[in-house]
Amino acid sequence: MKKTGLLDAKGFFLAACCILLLLNGCASQTKYGAAKVKSSPEGAEVVDLRDDSHLGVTPVKISFSGKANTAEYVTIQLRKPGYLDRITSFWINRRHASPLEAEDNAIDIKVQLEKE
Repeated sequence: MKKTGLLDAKGFFLAACCILLLLNGCASQTKYGAAKVKSSPEGAEVVDLRDDSHLGVTPVKISFSGKANTAEYVTIQLRKPGYLDRITSFWINRRHASPLEAEDNAIDIKVQLEKE
């Protein structure tokens, strides 16, 4: 097989694969976004409706991890005995290097609960 330049076809392919892996590795870096959820009255359970997981009790700061510089539409439900359940949604932008940094810059979510 005759080589016509610095890289033959196999070498070119290998180099291209390495470049793609490097670029994809950088693009898929994990980043964080956060929300500070408050309710009136306080003490409501916060539930992620994607998987029905418990996120905390208000007031609570919640961080969300994922691919760097992406946004996610989050839907949560607040539950408190004696009050109607309340559902709210918001966007989380993942741009912070750590959960702590995200929580320091958390977006405010305020929910008013109504008595049953």
